[in-house]
Amino acid sequence: MVQFKNWFAQAMAWTLSIGLCQAGLAQQAPPPQGGTTLFENVRIFDGKGAALSAPTNVLVRGNKIERIATQPITVDRRADTRIIDGGGRTLMPGLIDVHWHAMLIRTTPAESIAGDVGYNNLLAGEEATDTLMRGFTTVRDVGGPVFGLKRAIDEGVVRGPRIYPSGAMLTVTSGHGDFRSPSDLPRTLSTLTRMEQIGGAMVVDSPDEMRMRAREQLMQGASQVKVTAGGGVSSPHSPLDVTTFTEAELRAAVEAAENWGTYVVAHAFIPEAIRRSIAAGVKCIEHGFLMDDATAKLMADKGIWLSPQPLPEELRLGFPEGSVQRAKADEVWPGIDKTYELAKKYKLKTAWGTDVLFSRALAQRQGAILASLVRWYTPAEALAMATSTNAELLALSGKRNPYPGKLGVVEEGALADLLLVDGNPLENIGLVADPQKNFLVIMKDGGIYKNTLSR
Repeated sequence: MVQFKNWFAQAMAWTLSIGLCQAGLAQQAPPPQGGTTLFENVRIFDGKGAALSAPTNVLVRGNKIERIATQPITVDRRADTRIIDGGGRTLMPGLIDVHWHAMLIRTTPAESIAGDVGYNNLLAGEEATDTLMRGFTTVRDVGGPVFGLKRAIDEGVVRGPRIYPSGAMLTVTSGHGDFRSPSDLPRTLSTLTRMEQIGGAMVVDSPDEMRMRAREQLMQGASQVKVTAGGGVSSPHSPLDVTTFTEAELRAAVEAAENWGTYVVAHAFIPEAIRRSIAAGVKCIEHGFLMDDATAKLMADKGIWLSPQPLPEELRLGFPEGSVQRAKADEVWPGIDKTYELAKKYKLKTAWGTDVLFSRALAQRQGAILASLVRWYTPAEALAMATSTNAELLALSGKRNPYPGKLGVVEEGALADLLLVDGNPLENIGLVADPQKNFLVIMKDGGIYKNTLSR
């Protein structure tokens, strides 16, 4: 008994020392927040409306919007007070991308699995900074070993967007996200492959395995759980026409997530995969590009979220001619337009994301991909989708929300993620495609990361 007490005391001391070390790291490099910022003479796009406000003043104190008024706002001109003359420019919420893969932008598919983990994390950190400087203050990461990057950003070690992490994609043997080679087969249950060791994707082939792997992601801090319910374009072994998980397996993921007060998001293209996911309790369908009219109506009736992406032609052409992936992309791309039309027809709760993979050049066009939504929506509708609507989807994570507070809007009490735009994006949404030129101020959590108007 004495030995147990000694061991317990040592273990608690060791745990406490780790906690103090982590707290010390957080204190060494805090993000540039705090103080007071007053935006004067700005016209507001609040994330919801179809028109800009009259000339307005916005006071940010700490990390929240404290006051919005057309009358002058008086502040103490202390050292930590910043006054920004907006000159009649547009103040809008920071942009949100809800289908992002922060660890899979600058690597190749082979490097993401077999490459050096430290190097890949450094690349992802640099890309995270670029993402923030494009005006994307929040992303929902839907697959990849992103927990360390999120922590580094939150502690101020790296500059980047808020990250709502899913952790590893949960896939079935031969499913979308199973990037193993034939040499990894047959699967040995007691041995993890490299893909699983680094947390890129986990192979689960029973309800019990699903519960375990989903709980592991939640233990690490997942704000939602990502499963792949059907075939995908980029995966080498998953035809588009297949449904992968059984309903019992999907229900196990939903059960694990709901026990933690959050939700499951499912990659699915075809009607069968979408319907099975809905029957199991999944709250959000990613892509949906091969859905039919009846499935879209079912989603509307059940209040299921749809998270499609206006995938650019460059992404399709990036797959080599004659490859399996290119053939699948050629089949999927015509469905993009149809899916958006179905979303409008049935007034589906529709989010927006990009799904950029393995291309730094395409990531730099993140804002242009958003602007391409005008094929189906007005600029105001598109921008609302990438701000307040996406924020509603993020809120489904409930108490697993890593950033409690209101995102995606410019209103009193909301978190201060703000962009000052040189022009009116409701008239010219193309402004978001050139953030280096047109985003004069970028604020996240009350901290200013870019200010070209400072004197």
